[in-house]
Amino acid sequence: QLQLVESGGGLVQPGGSLRLSCAASGFTLDAYAIGWFRQAPGKERGGVSCISSGGSTNYAESVKGRFTISRDNAKNTVYLQMSSLKPEDTAVYYCAVGARSYCLGYVPSSLFGSWGQGTQVTVSS
Repeated sequence: QLQLVESGGGLVQPGGSLRLSCAASGFTLDAYAIGWFRQAPGKERGGVSCISSGGSTNYAESVKGRFTISRDNAKNTVYLQMSSLKPEDTAVYYCAVGARSYCLGYVPSSLFGSWGQGTQVTVSS
């Protein structure tokens, strides 16, 4: 059964850092593009960053220069390193897999599978 599990969220002060993890089970993610998404209260879920199977990365303008997406195929895991966090980064963060190896902008092409539980990130003093 294909599953992605997000972890690493928490409460952090503005300017702080967190590293989120997206662990895959039931399949190997090395052939696929993986993306991070977030949903703030009262807002729609939106893309944050995407990494292709080859390691190319894209970011939403709002996080460019502050977030870094990476993948460790040996661990079947994708990471999102978040730095210089702002209160507006507060959201539930999700990862998702695309059916293809490439990204369309900062989201994976042809998302498939169901959304996981996500991990809550709260940026507050």
